[in-house]
Amino acid sequence: MAELNLPLLDLGPQTDALWEELTSAVQEVIRGGRFIMGPNVKAFEQEMAAYLGVKHAIGLNSGTDALVIALRAAGVGPDDEVITTPFSFFATAEAISSLGARPVFVDIAPRSFCLEPEQVAVAVTERTRALLPVHLFGQAADMDPLVDLARERGLRVVEDAAQALGSEYRGRKVGALGTAGCFSFFPTKPLGGFGDGGLIATDDDEVAEQARMLRVHGAKKKYFNEAIGYNSRLDELQAAVLRVKLPHLDEWNEGRRVAAARYGAMLTEVAGVVPPREEVDGRHVYHQYTIRVLDNRRDGAKAKLAETGIGTMIYYPVPIHRLPAYAGQYGSLPVAEAAAGEVLSLPLWSEITEESQARVVEALAWALD
Repeated sequence: MAELNLPLLDLGPQTDALWEELTSAVQEVIRGGRFIMGPNVKAFEQEMAAYLGVKHAIGLNSGTDALVIALRAAGVGPDDEVITTPFSFFATAEAISSLGARPVFVDIAPRSFCLEPEQVAVAVTERTRALLPVHLFGQAADMDPLVDLARERGLRVVEDAAQALGSEYRGRKVGALGTAGCFSFFPTKPLGGFGDGGLIATDDDEVAEQARMLRVHGAKKKYFNEAIGYNSRLDELQAAVLRVKLPHLDEWNEGRRVAAARYGAMLTEVAGVVPPREEVDGRHVYHQYTIRVLDNRRDGAKAKLAETGIGTMIYYPVPIHRLPAYAGQYGSLPVAEAAAGEVLSLPLWSEITEESQARVVEALAWALD
């Protein structure tokens, strides 16, 4: 195979297209001299609230802090249990543990990689305080059964939507379906900044008030601290960058959906591969295009693709419950463990060409031959 030099993700086209607007926005912040909690943060929060259809949007310094603060604002504390997925980035469980609560992992659905609602219902105990579904790779989790369960049992629902801004579930934006939704603006996310950033979305006035207080050292009024909080403010420069990008988010998401559909059609000719598909009535935004490579051939295929210059990634090679931080604390979760041995994310961004995708699929078929 000829070498392709194709990365997993190329953000260059988006940056180039918006270069003048981005540099102008950054320069305006620098000249204005308002670098912390300035007008761009306030405006961005208003724009995000309108986009998601919620009352409150609270900008923070990372998606991880969004999870921590949302859980705490929703009442999660020491010795509580939070039911979540073992197949996600570590921050999902880390946020729970950092509050002194215990993550309770239940298995996932094999095609969506998201929580299996029936297993969640079985895992609820008297100590359960919240559910923490993850909209993984841009695919909405099956939320109606989870929200109904939470309502019946008096639980809170905090959505990890870090990879899914713009994704929809039955006509509603993810992150606006439970008690609170958490987003990340890490550069590779659907809406990425030029550094870290995060946000909580909620319709709950009390959760919003608590989150705003906790992000500034637990103070509603400066120097009158009511709780032990955090220094977790969205940077004004990042807010300015995100405001330039937000109007283009739906277009970029649609570009990835079109590219994902092309991959799906092409991969029907490749044996031993299971492509992703939309598992619920919604709108998958394909933050990652993650296939399953069967018969223990994933690692070999990844190595051969690397030889041809094609960038791929394994999200995630070890389920959270098997990581050293939680070693020996949990039993087997076979679907998540099987997924960790099979998943492989292929190159995808909104401007990727059909020709490039065809060459990826050709190389994958060669790698599996």
